[in-house]
Amino acid sequence: MWGHKRVIGLLLISLLNNLAILTTIPKKSICKISSDLRLADCRGQHLAEVPVEDLPSSLEDIDLSENALQVIHHGDFSHLYRLRVLKLQYNNISLIEDDAFRFNPLLEYLDVFNNSLRAIPAEALKLLSRLRVLKMSNNLYTVATLDEVFSSFTHLKELSFGGPFIPSLKKGDFQALQEIALEKLAIKTASSLQNYEQGCLKVIQTKNLWFDVALDQRPDILPVMLGDLANKTFAVLRFRNLFEFKYYTGEIDIFQGLAHIKTHHIIFYRGKFNENLLRMALINIQVSSIKGLGLLFIDFARSPTFVDSGMNSSVTNLTLDDLVLRDISNPDILRFDWRFTWFSKVRQLSIQNVNFNFVPCDAWNEMGMIEMLDVSNNRLKDNYLYNRRCQYSGTMRALHSFNLSTNQLSSLSDIGSLTREFRQLKVLDLSYNQLGSKEGACTWESNITKMILHHNNFVSSTLSCLPTTIQYLDLSFCNLDQVDMDYFRQATNIKELLLSGNKIKFIPSGWSNPALLSLALDGNSFGLISMSSFKNMPRLSSLTAGNNPYHCTCELHAFIQETTTKGKVNITDWPDNYRCYHPEVLLNTVVAKFFPGRIACDIRLVIVISVVTTTVVVLAVMGLCYVFNVPWYAKATYQIIRAKYRAHKEGEGVLQTYAYHAFISYSHSDADWVRDKLMPCLENSKPPYNICIHERDFMPGKWIIDNIIENMENSRKVMFILSQNFVNSEWCNYELYFANQRAIGKTFNDVILVVKEPIEPSSLPNKYCKLKKMLSTKTYLEWPHEAKQQAFFWAQLKSLLGKPNITRDRASSTQSPHTEVVTVVELLENGISAEIIPHADRGGEALPEVIDKINKMVSQLENAMESLIRVFHNYSSKEGDKYKLSKLELKSLLQGELCDFLAASKDPMVVEKIMTDLDENRDGEVDFQEFVVLVAALTVACNEFFVEGIKHH
Repeated sequence: MWGHKRVIGLLLISLLNNLAILTTIPKKSICKISSDLRLADCRGQHLAEVPVEDLPSSLEDIDLSENALQVIHHGDFSHLYRLRVLKLQYNNISLIEDDAFRFNPLLEYLDVFNNSLRAIPAEALKLLSRLRVLKMSNNLYTVATLDEVFSSFTHLKELSFGGPFIPSLKKGDFQALQEIALEKLAIKTASSLQNYEQGCLKVIQTKNLWFDVALDQRPDILPVMLGDLANKTFAVLRFRNLFEFKYYTGEIDIFQGLAHIKTHHIIFYRGKFNENLLRMALINIQVSSIKGLGLLFIDFARSPTFVDSGMNSSVTNLTLDDLVLRDISNPDILRFDWRFTWFSKVRQLSIQNVNFNFVPCDAWNEMGMIEMLDVSNNRLKDNYLYNRRCQYSGTMRALHSFNLSTNQLSSLSDIGSLTREFRQLKVLDLSYNQLGSKEGACTWESNITKMILHHNNFVSSTLSCLPTTIQYLDLSFCNLDQVDMDYFRQATNIKELLLSGNKIKFIPSGWSNPALLSLALDGNSFGLISMSSFKNMPRLSSLTAGNNPYHCTCELHAFIQETTTKGKVNITDWPDNYRCYHPEVLLNTVVAKFFPGRIACDIRLVIVISVVTTTVVVLAVMGLCYVFNVPWYAKATYQIIRAKYRAHKEGEGVLQTYAYHAFISYSHSDADWVRDKLMPCLENSKPPYNICIHERDFMPGKWIIDNIIENMENSRKVMFILSQNFVNSEWCNYELYFANQRAIGKTFNDVILVVKEPIEPSSLPNKYCKLKKMLSTKTYLEWPHEAKQQAFFWAQLKSLLGKPNITRDRASSTQSPHTEVVTVVELLENGISAEIIPHADRGGEALPEVIDKINKMVSQLENAMESLIRVFHNYSSKEGDKYKLSKLELKSLLQGELCDFLAASKDPMVVEKIMTDLDENRDGEVDFQEFVVLVAALTVACNEFFVEGIKHH
């Protein structure tokens, strides 16, 4: 009662201390402290003292093993009230102070194995009433007597004590354990136990008893010890180094007491065994209740004094559930009884790492009761295992599981021939061999259901040599680069298939296996996986497919979503082992964090969006084309290119001069005005203008677009007769567009706009953008409806057309572009002297006479030009810019030089109108060029007046 109160008090003190002190981890802690501050790993740090400051008070588990600790002081663990596990093994501890664990009442696990303690620290342990595991063997104790304090360890389940300096075991050494039921008790004594008092082991109660007791000097002690254990029940009785330095050669049967011990397993671990000692042990075991025997790491040798009579075997009734021969360097242990009768009643036989490479024929016959045979990790080869001279019929009748792993086998066909007579064989382990080369015909019985073949070197075609009746197949790490569909189409009973760690590059989409439940494909080389990969595996419920170079695509995302949400297939290694390998931007991205989005992955949604977007774009483009007349412009441009291409194909040269003075574009509705008004005025002038109109001058049979383009290019000017009818005419629109194309890179000086009837530019359609611009920036002629103003209109028009004397004959322009008709006037206009004119064709006149007339005419013209220039500058120099006429200067000129003209006009605004008409650039002044237009218009009007007068007379 007092003890419980004391524990409660200590816990209260611990809680108060935790409230008062904030537990922190030092920044440079020697130990590795877990994130929850419950575990500390201080192993192998060469610590000479316990790092008290590094250990938070919340710790429950501390590992201080493999250091250089020498003393455990009373204050080392005084602040660790919650400590439950303390590991101090492999140090150099020689002293544990009496109150070292005073403040650790919760300690359950204490390990001080392999230290330098010279006495059992009973005083330090007396407060640890909760101990369950106490390991304190392999110290420097000289006695093995346990203090009475051990009787209070009622929770103790595992105890190990002793050391290499304990020479004897006395009767009262274990008296304190009389009332304690242990799970395991391990006792170690000196390398040669000198003395054992009978009754020493009678008081112990344990399920597992391990003796590390060498009897080299006193082998007679063993029967006494076994006598103390008589009628006791153990799960395992283990002897370590029973004979450590020399083989037993005595005649006394030292194992005779085994018949009275009720143990399930007996293990001989290490030590020296010869033929006589082994036979002595087996003879006693076969008459005992022992069902399991293990010979592990023993040093076996033949007995030179043993003589086999050749009659009967000495071991014929060894009935064991389990016989293990493991890690024995001398394979002669299998031949100490050459008749192998000691295997005849064994159910599970394991012969591992015994280095044998040959199985005699007699051995197969004696192993008729073996259900599980493990001969792994030996040196068996095909012809050593399967001897064609042996008779296997009727052998291994009970064999259920056969482990041949880690040998040197290379032929599946030989193994198939060997196991064909093993009618009960279900499990065959052939891992870690050299199987996988091309095989011939293989014959298997239908009884084999499980084959373990991992870590071989298969080629895909080798799978055809495997049995097709198996339900479990492990082909992991077999260097396979593809799945052999021919084999799996036949092996329809497979329920669990392991293909981990191969080089499989793709999963066949047509892979069908109706019975498959579990599939492992992790660690291969495929990057694509989808629902279609396993659609023909209706029963698949477990899939392991991590550690592959996945291409993070919509198919992978859909597969993961399908499997993780619906739960039909459990991905066992999800999500840690699934990372993206491609594309590069997603390298090493966890697949669980890959979300491509619904639009990117739903093909139906993508199609709908694409169709809708395309429709909207098409409609928008059509709308823009309609608004900006793009189809019309495209069509027109195409027609220009097509016409020019045809002209090039026909070999027409580039025209150097013009065939027409003007090409007139007009609406058919304005044809009467063009024929009756415009054409007579221009073509009847002296000299006449050569005019091109479509009604008369287009070449019959030629495409109209070709006619338009060709005649525009053959005309010096292009005149547009603007009216509402022109705007409504499609062909006029073409002609305007072609004129615009002709003017690209040039000015619009060769375009003349004649407004037949008033047109508001803002009312024009959008496709007439060029016409709008020209109407707003270029001076145009407006047809006056009053007859007295029409003379001035004709004068302006002719001045814009220029002199009508530079043309070429139309026929010659179309037939011979190199033939030109040169006139004297043209030569004079271009500044060419009369002396270089080669000839003249002027009504039969001789060349000298023509030149004389031209010289006289030029002299008169020069006088007229001089007078005209002098008059302009007399008035322009009066004010402002001396090279321009202001409005006042113009009025003064008209009054001084053309007073009769002003007097004939009744309009008081006549000067303002003339000023407006002449001021083409709208700068408020009239320059010499604009002034000449006025003089030219008046001169033309006067000439027409006189001509009409002469006609009437």
